[in-house]
Amino acid sequence: MTSVPRKWKELSESSDFVCYEHPTNNEPIFIGYFHSLIEPKVLHDHILGPLSNDSNLSFDDLYRSIPVGEKEIAFDWDTIQNKLLRGYVAIQYGLQPDQCMVVNAVASKGRSISAPEIEFTVEGPKEAFVESLDMNLNLIRKRVPFPELRVKELEVGELSKARVAVCYIKGLTNEQYLNTCIQRIADVQFDQITNITILQQMIEDNSNTIFPLTIGTERPDYAAWAVSSGQICVLMDGSPIAVFAPVNLGYFFITFEDYYLPWIVGSILRIIRMSSVLFSVFASPLYIAVMTYHGQGISNVFLPTIVSSRINVPFPPFVEVLILELVIELLREAGARLPTKIGQTIGIVGGIVLGTAAVEAALTSNFLLIIVALSALASFTTPIFRMSATIRLLRFPFIFSAQLGGLLGIFICTIAICAHLLRLTSLGMPYLVPYYPFRASDAYDTVIRPSYSKFHHRLSYFRSQRPVRVDKKQLNRKKDIDE
Repeated sequence: MTSVPRKWKELSESSDFVCYEHPTNNEPIFIGYFHSLIEPKVLHDHILGPLSNDSNLSFDDLYRSIPVGEKEIAFDWDTIQNKLLRGYVAIQYGLQPDQCMVVNAVASKGRSISAPEIEFTVEGPKEAFVESLDMNLNLIRKRVPFPELRVKELEVGELSKARVAVCYIKGLTNEQYLNTCIQRIADVQFDQITNITILQQMIEDNSNTIFPLTIGTERPDYAAWAVSSGQICVLMDGSPIAVFAPVNLGYFFITFEDYYLPWIVGSILRIIRMSSVLFSVFASPLYIAVMTYHGQGISNVFLPTIVSSRINVPFPPFVEVLILELVIELLREAGARLPTKIGQTIGIVGGIVLGTAAVEAALTSNFLLIIVALSALASFTTPIFRMSATIRLLRFPFIFSAQLGGLLGIFICTIAICAHLLRLTSLGMPYLVPYYPFRASDAYDTVIRPSYSKFHHRLSYFRSQRPVRVDKKQLNRKKDIDE
């Protein structure tokens, strides 16, 4: 290569950048690309092929002869450079022209669509998002083949330049929520955003809370349902998670599989799930409060069992609970960081061995061991991982409050948490809606999963521009074949 365009010389310092001159009978044609980003078959068959067949092609003739749909003429070097870094091939006539052709030749490398690993379902579809943004958009559009489904693409990160897509339905999604979401993404000033979970934290209403204010899902059916409900779905290239908002607190204890089951079964499972969360948070603090301050409240049926289990324990209930809770968290964290099969072994064997040894060494009571184990097990019923981590951490303020003030301390801590929740919003929507502000018409899809005959209206707190899903009379009417 004897010469290259002046602005391409800096890119040529990278070993994976290829720039060469294609000889013609007229002006020389320079072709540049990053070979680590392009598909060689597209380059040789669709770009170099027309050039090899006719060396007298003009710039316009070459543009028309390349059988690639995504191509354009660029005049700005920043645009050309960004396209090259995304897997485009640049073609220009002469050393210093006023225009350059960029042709899409992005290599389609990545894993294929597989079953969800985190939000596994028995009844639902076995498809999960992958790291390709275009493929994820395909999964959503396949489920919402509606012409008003809009995708607005943005770019975030000075170094990462990650592609972000905001999905919504025009004429259905509330404009205020949509504009808020797009503005927050556009205002993000951070150099490297490698995953959508980083962006998720940056666009939430309050960054100083342990409660998540948006939901991430790996299931396209859940994301499609959210978009059709009037919510906004955000995807990012390189991330197999879709984030949607606005959401309320109740959404974090609902699995989308509830909608695939009969409404009675789905409702019972929801109640079990929410009851498990309450048990996980309050079980250990109540043990401390009762054993430290309110021993007179213990039933005579359980009193001999509790006394006999604690008779040789040298620690007060607070220290006893704290040790067990920290051990449980240690086992959980160790199991999560190790390879899958080893992590499962560590969790099961470690829990049995440590639990048995602790009871035999009289470091803790077997009664408390059962409570802590059930509390840890109950925390796993939370379907959203970010909320599950919040529930795990939320136990510790209640444990300290129970030690300081017994049941009164637990009550004060509960009031403080509720006051904090009252102040939270998701894209401006109150976090505790429909209970605060109270909306009786929207309370049907919260603790109870109603039958589909009740889904004739969209939830009003999403402020959808099309609140009616289907006519109520038509939804409730069932025709027999002889009618």
